[in-house]
Amino acid sequence: MRNVSATDAARRFSELLDAVEHDRESFVISRHGRVVARLEPAGGNGVAVRALLRDRGPDRGWADELSDIRSFPPQERPWNA
Repeated sequence: MRNVSATDAARRFSELLDAVEHDRESFVISRHGRVVARLEPAGGNGVAVRALLRDRGPDRGWADELSDIRSFPPQERPWNA
């Protein structure tokens, strides 16, 4: 993560955004020697989740486990204790 002054960030904002978007770089933005912000790739694009699901494959026992859990009367469900 590179440190950039607020002045440099303002002057080079488009360039920094390009680096974040295309190269997945991150920046710490400082003003008067204090860190005030981070500029980094957005985490909400689901890339990591999709990779995890693709690599692990389907859980064959999930439907059976869900059915078992749903068969408990609500007052006997262990997490309601």
